[in-house]
Amino acid sequence: MEKVVMHEEVVIVGGGVAGLATALALKRVGIKSLVLERANELRVTGAALTLFPNAWIALESLGVAHKLTSVYKPFKGGRVTDVATGVTQETVLTENEGAEWLARGSRSVHRRALLEALLEELPDDTIRYSSKLRSIEKTKTCYEADSNAIILHLEDGTTIHAKVLIGCDGVHSVVSKWLGLKDVANSGRYAVRGVAVFPEGHGITHEMHQFVDKGWRFGFAPLTDTDVYWGIGYQTTANKEEEMAKGDPKVIQEKVLERVADLPQEAKDVIQHSDVPALSWAPLVFRYPWDLIFGKVSDGTITVAGDAMHPMTPDLGQGGCTALEDAVVLGRYIRNGVMSQKDLEKEIKLYVQERRWRSATMITASYISGWVQQSGGGGTSSSGGIGGWLMKFLRDTVFYKTLYRRIVGFVYYDCGKLPTFVQKSD
Repeated sequence: MEKVVMHEEVVIVGGGVAGLATALALKRVGIKSLVLERANELRVTGAALTLFPNAWIALESLGVAHKLTSVYKPFKGGRVTDVATGVTQETVLTENEGAEWLARGSRSVHRRALLEALLEELPDDTIRYSSKLRSIEKTKTCYEADSNAIILHLEDGTTIHAKVLIGCDGVHSVVSKWLGLKDVANSGRYAVRGVAVFPEGHGITHEMHQFVDKGWRFGFAPLTDTDVYWGIGYQTTANKEEEMAKGDPKVIQEKVLERVADLPQEAKDVIQHSDVPALSWAPLVFRYPWDLIFGKVSDGTITVAGDAMHPMTPDLGQGGCTALEDAVVLGRYIRNGVMSQKDLEKEIKLYVQERRWRSATMITASYISGWVQQSGGGGTSSSGGIGGWLMKFLRDTVFYKTLYRRIVGFVYYDCGKLPTFVQKSD
């Protein structure tokens, strides 16, 4: 078989939300990129995700927000119910944030719809499927102007020379490992996510619904008039998850129904109406924020974005949102006309400086949010008297009434606008 050698300006590893958004951001500023995707088709693992105002600002900058806002309606708030006491608290997502933020709102969208909205804007030859990265090599000429600084070796024998490499290859990123970032940490929690389908309509109020109990938190939110996105996060040990880890979606559904047996019928109906084959189970992992603050996030013209940079627990729904922010910020720095080696290295350093602390903050806020909410329910019996009472007080009085709105304030973040690129006529 003849060895294939390719030469590219920018190579992106990973064709998920971060990878496609980054490719589109670069296209908007006049730079063509190649996306390497290990799967043989568009990767749509994960049925849906919730996008908060910071994500909608990024999508507006990318020029695709309108494709989704015409289909998915914004939430104005939500309800959080303590399963043990039955007490419900209302949360307002848009209070005192101004008309501009109110118009954007927070919406749950199908993951496929988001990926297709991004993909439709890219040239047909942007993604190279069935392309698994084996190793990364930097050439000796990496500091010479206009040289191909990076050599990528794929498992199919292909070699790619590139000026810029951006790893968007998820929590177990090959690129982040090459940079020397430490592996992700296990939070001790697991999550199941799914989409319920009600062909005749679900009739559920268009807001975020949450139920919290000792050690777990369940929530659901309408996507459309017929589809509802739901998820549960819970604390347990790996040896108790062996059956779930086998991946049988029917077993996953049954186990979740057993866990939430005391919830109202409306909540159980959501689980029972799930698109069973699409159910996903996974351990919740994250990167220690100090590893991101003090670790090596770039090397010359090699860097990472999305979960490859800042894997976080899903408690604030910010994994996909911050990935979209990353894409726009990268596009602001790696723009047309800034393609000499020294300039590229400088711009990538500026990108890392801008994203390092923002990402570390979101990792921390997400972890704290999950820890407080899943440790504070169910009264005192399961957590040892005063300890259980204290955690419940921290959740219901301190967190929801004081800290929650401040933490949610992190989603009102503007990642900036992409510079205007004007295509020169021949």
